[in-house]
Amino acid sequence: MAALVLALVLASCGADGEEKAVNEFRELMKQEQDILSQNSALWEKVFMAADKGMTLQEDGKNYGDFLLKIIDSTKDQFTADELSLLQKEAEKVRDIENKLIALEEKYPAAAQKALDSAMGMPADGSMQTFPAFEGKDLDGNDVKSSELFSGNAVTVVNFWFTTCSPCVSELDELEALNGELAEKGGELIGINSFTLDGNQTAIDEAKAVLQKKGATYQNIYFDSNSEAGKFVTNVYAFPTTYVVDRNGCIVGDPIVGAVTGEEQKKALEELIDKALDADVKK
Repeated sequence: MAALVLALVLASCGADGEEKAVNEFRELMKQEQDILSQNSALWEKVFMAADKGMTLQEDGKNYGDFLLKIIDSTKDQFTADELSLLQKEAEKVRDIENKLIALEEKYPAAAQKALDSAMGMPADGSMQTFPAFEGKDLDGNDVKSSELFSGNAVTVVNFWFTTCSPCVSELDELEALNGELAEKGGELIGINSFTLDGNQTAIDEAKAVLQKKGATYQNIYFDSNSEAGKFVTNVYAFPTTYVVDRNGCIVGDPIVGAVTGEEQKKALEELIDKALDADVKK
């Protein structure tokens, strides 16, 4: 009996430890996003000044080290105060990344659970509906999710933000993908997390980045306190891409990371094909 009680106590402690790890993982991801969003215009200047080859992060590398490397390559573009601020923030990101790595090594299931819950995946594996919204595109035109999704055989939704290097690096490939989808009755849209609530400065910055990358596909925003807005603010991994069918249902799991990677690209193609096949059978 004593052994059984001890086993139950240890199991409970393990469960508590994992739950704490999930919460800590979420909080660390949010802290990292907040650091990059607080001085978005300055970070945008970093990435715009960097060579294209520098704006591709290597998988498995600490993102803070990656940021410091880019800052060093563009340091002549900044004042001493700006450079000091950027370096300090990049060092904070590096520290957060080290903590995330340690947590993931100790609690791998907790890390995945945090990412899944952050991206709104149902625990029972059921099909989730993308939150309905009424918003605008970056030129101020009205956009309704009901009309958007029902009008497309498949809609690919890409979450990004302006100072996210992997996000910006894939914009030209997303533009090409949008062209391919159009031929199949589909569409790709972008949702820049900085532009929620119609922040005009963020909208202007996003439009400048999109224009520089030659991305003409529709980007939209809506109120942050709406259900769709809450969905966006719970996405802590960027870029993240969803596939949505004509009924507004999310198809499969989200694609985490730039779709320029072979694994992500293949997974995205499979989800798109699945949505298109289901649409044809109706």
